[in-house]
Amino acid sequence: MSKKVKKIAIFEGNKIRRHWDEKEEKWYFSVVDVVAALTRSVDPLAYWRKLKERMKKEGGNETVTNCHGLKMFAMDGKMRLTDVADTEVLLRLIQSVPSPNAEPFKLWLARVGYERIEETHDPELAINRALNTYLKKGYSESWINQRLKSIEIRKALTDEWEKRGVKRGDEFAILTDDITLAWAGMGTREYKNYKNLKKENLRDNMTNLELVLNMLAETATTEISEKRKPKDLPENRQVAKEGGTIAGHARKEIESKTGRLVVSKYKFVAKQDNILLDDK
Repeated sequence: MSKKVKKIAIFEGNKIRRHWDEKEEKWYFSVVDVVAALTRSVDPLAYWRKLKERMKKEGGNETVTNCHGLKMFAMDGKMRLTDVADTEVLLRLIQSVPSPNAEPFKLWLARVGYERIEETHDPELAINRALNTYLKKGYSESWINQRLKSIEIRKALTDEWEKRGVKRGDEFAILTDDITLAWAGMGTREYKNYKNLKKENLRDNMTNLELVLNMLAETATTEISEKRKPKDLPENRQVAKEGGTIAGHARKEIESKTGRLVVSKYKFVAKQDNILLDDK
């Protein structure tokens, strides 16, 4: 697939230009193209200008401000500045589009909001939702069982990190990177690049064996942390490296016995791309 094709998304026959920001790990979509797809307007640029003015008057200035300019290929083949937005901002914009074509998205947003509220009262619903999503995408049941177990193990690890004063966000990412480097021989970003992943979840693109070794690394890290009780980030990093190294030794042993690399270029391809608005 050429780089030009990769920059185009298809929505119900409409081409939507997009740009992948490597640093932020986000897709940015052309707002005008999305407006054209939702409204079928003969002049989507004029429509977007009017919508932008109306949103500013109604107090939606923050959303509009988050639509920044980016140069993209126009219809005439030239690079021209166009407003772009990430997924979160686009979902906010969709709610402001007074078009029948936007109604399915608005209904979906309402349903998702309701489901998330229900899941706070009954967490099992979230587990069932994850199970159904993986099944719809075409994952095998054996892989799904491994993946759900990996989520449980990850939760135990992050709970332990929080007990030790580790902050969510950058510090979680640093420790995760330490574990991954120790067992897989490459950091998280390098691992994703190796599999040619962008926004996709790394664990969702692991083989059963990769998942098992990652679970071993995280379980070992949790156990060592509970025993040693690290007091700061450097001590937590040392524990993370030790936990990952245990799984790293297992990986090397498996590779020596099988003659095959454990860390693979495997990348899961879903049976269907339009999972977003699919019914349960």
